[in-house]
Amino acid sequence: MRLFIAVQFSEDMLNALLDVQSEMKAFDVRGRYSPPENLHLTLAFIGEYGNPDDVIDALNSVPFEPFPLRLDGLGNFGDLYWAGIADNTPLTTFVKRLRHALADRKIPFDRKRFSPHITLVRKAEYYGETPLPPIHAPEGEMEVTAVLLMRSDRGKHGMIYTEIGRIGEQEKTEL
Repeated sequence: MRLFIAVQFSEDMLNALLDVQSEMKAFDVRGRYSPPENLHLTLAFIGEYGNPDDVIDALNSVPFEPFPLRLDGLGNFGDLYWAGIADNTPLTTFVKRLRHALADRKIPFDRKRFSPHITLVRKAEYYGETPLPPIHAPEGEMEVTAVLLMRSDRGKHGMIYTEIGRIGEQEKTEL
């Protein structure tokens, strides 16, 4: 099973991200756009792991209090375009504790430095004079009330993400 731990967005945050994607399309940015149902903030990427119950136990061991999250800027890692997250001590502290809980249980995860971002477009092609088109950075903020364990499966038209565990509560968002 391919697993990751993530935050899903409120309807307002999701709409702000979709507006940026629309603006990118208007500037003729081509690539594989993340569909609305797949936009999320990854806190820990686990990858192939056979026992999600172990991961849920690790997640449940981490103290969780709701915290604010605010969009901040746009950027790219080569041909991957992303929206950024403002500096956030509660988020960083939670992720450190989460990663310690995973490591203590010998659950493998991607140990790259945590760089909070939301993938908007993969394999982006843009032929302007700058790496990114001159678009407005998304504006939005929300209260994170839940952290989710997600399973990732390859579907006919891309990845399908399914929630298989959570801590906290989250208001339902309609797409």
